[in-house]
Amino acid sequence: MKIGEIDLGERPVMLAPMEDVTDIGFRMLCKRFGAAMVYTEFVSAEALVRDVKTTVSKLSIRDEERPVGIQIYGRDTEAMVEAAKIVEQAGPDLIDLNFGCPVKKVAGKGAGAGMLQNIPKMLEITRGVVQAVKLPVTVKTRLGWNHEQLIITELAEQLQDCGIKALTIHGRTRSQMYTGQADWTLIGEVKRNPRIHIPIIGNGDIHSLEEADRAFDTYGVDGVMIGRATFGCPWIFSRQELSTRQKLDTLLELLSINVERIDEKRGILHTRRHLAATPLFKGIPNFRQTRIAMLRAETVEELTDIIRNVESNYL
Repeated sequence: MKIGEIDLGERPVMLAPMEDVTDIGFRMLCKRFGAAMVYTEFVSAEALVRDVKTTVSKLSIRDEERPVGIQIYGRDTEAMVEAAKIVEQAGPDLIDLNFGCPVKKVAGKGAGAGMLQNIPKMLEITRGVVQAVKLPVTVKTRLGWNHEQLIITELAEQLQDCGIKALTIHGRTRSQMYTGQADWTLIGEVKRNPRIHIPIIGNGDIHSLEEADRAFDTYGVDGVMIGRATFGCPWIFSRQELSTRQKLDTLLELLSINVERIDEKRGILHTRRHLAATPLFKGIPNFRQTRIAMLRAETVEELTDIIRNVESNYL
């Protein structure tokens, strides 16, 4: 599969862009374990244009994680175009347009999945960004606003006509948020459309490489993107089985990267999401107090000791 000149190989499995999750440390680990491509946290075009420091910091990328995409979102064409030009200077391999985020603070303001209620504006933004930058531009979106508006088959052709180089489809509507099951049948329909010639990437309810393989086989997609199942599990992209010790070491490495990159307090906070979500600790009996202690730890030494004790006492 190729996006423009970016060759991702056969049946690539990618890390989805996620707010407060796909920071640089996590992306590098996912890349090491086999992610064909990684994406930054999504970036507000308005904040980028205003030069908000915390937003600009999300543009930081390293050569070790390439190929890497930077995803932007917004509802104003001029701001999205200007933000894309700023992003291009950061040197990613592609720019992705977020027309799929369902959360109220984004979609409720007309950005992200909110664009599914204003297709002319979505297409205007897409054309504007494609024309403004030299990098490949891709789009990530959903099946439609709700089940009465399943528009993705027609929308895919319209976005392709705007000049995008690939389309990622999350198999849910905005109204579903992250509930229910992802519907891959419409993703497969888009892929089978003879008028579609850009790569189609499927996303939603993929929890393992085995499930990704089934999606390739069943729906014929060019790529698969994994999102929430990567929380606390960057090794999900690996074809090799890791020991529990190796997985715990990986989480501690993520902690170390985050602390070194930011500081001890915020580095621990960045890592807590992954410690809370990792499948390593699920199903352990009488684990509640240990989990609480782990999520309340305030120093690297304290948190490391708790995790090592978990290994000794529970795993």
